[in-house]
Amino acid sequence: MGSSEMDILLFFTIYSFLGWMLESGFAWIVHRKFINRGFLAGFFCPLYGFSAVLVLLSSGWASSVFESSPATVLISILMAVLLVNGLEYLTGFLLEKIFHYKWWDYSNKIANLKGYICLEYSVLWGLLAFVLLQYVHPVISARVFLIPAEVKAYLVIAFVVYFFADTVKSVGDALNLREVILNYANIPVNKYRENVLKYKRFFLAFPRLMVLNAGIINRDVRSILNERLNKIKIELKNRFL
Repeated sequence: MGSSEMDILLFFTIYSFLGWMLESGFAWIVHRKFINRGFLAGFFCPLYGFSAVLVLLSSGWASSVFESSPATVLISILMAVLLVNGLEYLTGFLLEKIFHYKWWDYSNKIANLKGYICLEYSVLWGLLAFVLLQYVHPVISARVFLIPAEVKAYLVIAFVVYFFADTVKSVGDALNLREVILNYANIPVNKYRENVLKYKRFFLAFPRLMVLNAGIINRDVRSILNERLNKIKIELKNRFL
């Protein structure tokens, strides 16, 4: 693996982490509590990592074609918006096909495409791409390029192993949750409740999933999670008050 490929993998890891921080920080501001907003169990949002890499690659292509710096930036941002929206659309589409339900839905927003993507977030992706290219990446890349090649190789191996393991586990958890949700009638109530609580991080990261099996006695996901939360609050009050 060449130095450029290792750099790309390191950029993917760094921006996946920064994306996770952005998502989790926003959730903290809104909900006043920590929520892991990623699909993976760890502190990474691969969608941001892939998106950042797409932005950087499109910027490299644009700079090789256009001599004007402003034109390069503009084309890079436009390409980034198209590529990132395509990635988000594909991800949302596949998740809905697997779970028969949207993990996020922008249907109530202006100029949306089947609820997977919308104009509002497309503009946001464009702004993030601009900030990335103009301010963030120059600082990050300067640090990454200073890392010795041998150290980079060890880091890349470690991150590749980690992402593979986390992805396998998270996909397995998501598929197990799918079976529980879709086949609730064939699962004992206690086992069903155990699995909902076991995989509650998915419901917290993607709140729309909480309406799955809504209204079904003993199978309502939101009721199960709220019941558990209320029990924890009561236990804390009894212990400390």
